[in-house]
Amino acid sequence: MTAGGNIFEEGSLPEEIEVIERLAVNAGMRLERIVSQGKATPSGEWYDQEWPEWVLLLRGEASLLFGDGTIRNLAAGDFLSIPAGVRHRVETVSGDAVWLALHYRDDDGES
Repeated sequence: MTAGGNIFEEGSLPEEIEVIERLAVNAGMRLERIVSQGKATPSGEWYDQEWPEWVLLLRGEASLLFGDGTIRNLAAGDFLSIPAGVRHRVETVSGDAVWLALHYRDDDGES
């Protein structure tokens, strides 16, 4: 059986939270669709992940803040690779933002 949908379909998502939907997963990767709905990372919280992450902002605008103080502004179509163990957070994000996030095992030592 096949699964499908529309990456921009929002349907009846709860408005008060960011929604993360797993699109594909196996032992070495996890592909997610993230509908931010204007919800940045809560104050004082950081992502510090065990696996590298590749993100693509499909729609909207966002800014990511890294633990070293670097800010990366993103617009629709921008993508970014974040190595494992790099602290980061979504500092600002538009209400219409939709992302694809690929978390993957880095078995060959490259990120």
